[in-house]
Amino acid sequence: MSAPLTGFTVTSATLGALASTEPSADGTRLVRDIRRSKRLVLLRGVLDAAPGGRAGEAADHWALLEEAERHDPDAVRDVLHYPATGVWAEETLRRLYAPYGPPADLGHLGALAVAAALRSGIAFKATLRPVHGRLVLPTLGLLRPARPGPLALTERCWDPEDPAALVLHSLPGGRTALDDLDPYRAPGPAQPGSVRPARRLTPKGHKRWDTQWSGALTLLDRYDTARAEEIGLLLRSVVPLGGGSRSSGATLPAAAGSVLARTQAPPALAATLVHEVQHGKLTALADVLTLHTADRTPRHWAPWRADPRPLEGLLHGAYAHLALAGYWQRAALYGARGAWAQHARIRAQVAAVLPALHRHPQLTTAGMQFTAAMAVAERAMDDLPPPGDQHAVARRAVDRERRAWCARHPELAPFTEG
Repeated sequence: MSAPLTGFTVTSATLGALASTEPSADGTRLVRDIRRSKRLVLLRGVLDAAPGGRAGEAADHWALLEEAERHDPDAVRDVLHYPATGVWAEETLRRLYAPYGPPADLGHLGALAVAAALRSGIAFKATLRPVHGRLVLPTLGLLRPARPGPLALTERCWDPEDPAALVLHSLPGGRTALDDLDPYRAPGPAQPGSVRPARRLTPKGHKRWDTQWSGALTLLDRYDTARAEEIGLLLRSVVPLGGGSRSSGATLPAAAGSVLARTQAPPALAATLVHEVQHGKLTALADVLTLHTADRTPRHWAPWRADPRPLEGLLHGAYAHLALAGYWQRAALYGARGAWAQHARIRAQVAAVLPALHRHPQLTTAGMQFTAAMAVAERAMDDLPPPGDQHAVARRAVDRERRAWCARHPELAPFTEG
């Protein structure tokens, strides 16, 4: 945890590989390294801003983390880089510096330390105060003590068989958690663009997720092994979306390594995972590389949405849909029903916005290189076209949608052309 943070150099080859959306060892390594460095910066910021600084209670929790790290660095790293930890760290920093509003939840740093100590196997003693009768232990689950008040914890405090313990559910394969427990699994409702996570699922709900997850991974392994491996490396948790959500999935920058998703059939869930992981990759890249200088004014047409989008949203959408077009093309080559139609429709959507995207005057040099490489990846799909005239039909349909959108938004029509 004390290793110095260094700047990142993104080579042209790595930038091109990321822009293509195709998995690569260098791209995956860069994304993971960026996420880890950013998390350490956030955690150090929390420690420095906490009342009492390095001499207060937060420092004691940090010392326990360091002791656990000396015994099992991997276990501690998994706790600190768990997606929900990022949500807590960002929210805590905001609260520490805000003159008004709710106090920062610094007690959660103690919960992180206890979870790390438990996973590392060291002997320890700590006293924490449950919130609303529950004490979350990130990556493990939560405790429901029988009595209110501070809770004395030791290395024997966590027993998954204890009725007082709720264990974080692991999806089949063991690498990804289905998180319906952590209070920081998604930002609070006050955060812009927030979505509502589901409450604790029933055993039947967990079983349904297990079945859908297994089916989705089977399809990914069959159709696109490289993307299946990438998802395994970049996705640490899945958060079930609350009922009534209109979205099939969402990715939140603060929760790097996590996606929110609703229950859905395996083919749809596989596509959602492909789509959402791309958002996470692009978010990490944007943390170290400025791709554009545009503001957040919604003015661009995006064929996959009815509302105008800012340039950032258009870039993210085109990037995620480019990956989906590639995924459905591979699925079609394996004979997946309806895959050619999905590929043709999504590729036509991406192709329709790439000219406007690439020629945008507020792209940086890196942004122009990135979007140019996206265009190269889109054109390469010509090597394996869908049968018949499906691609031409899809392009004509998208062009009709563009004209209809321009008729509804005549003041924004100039932003639909390259």
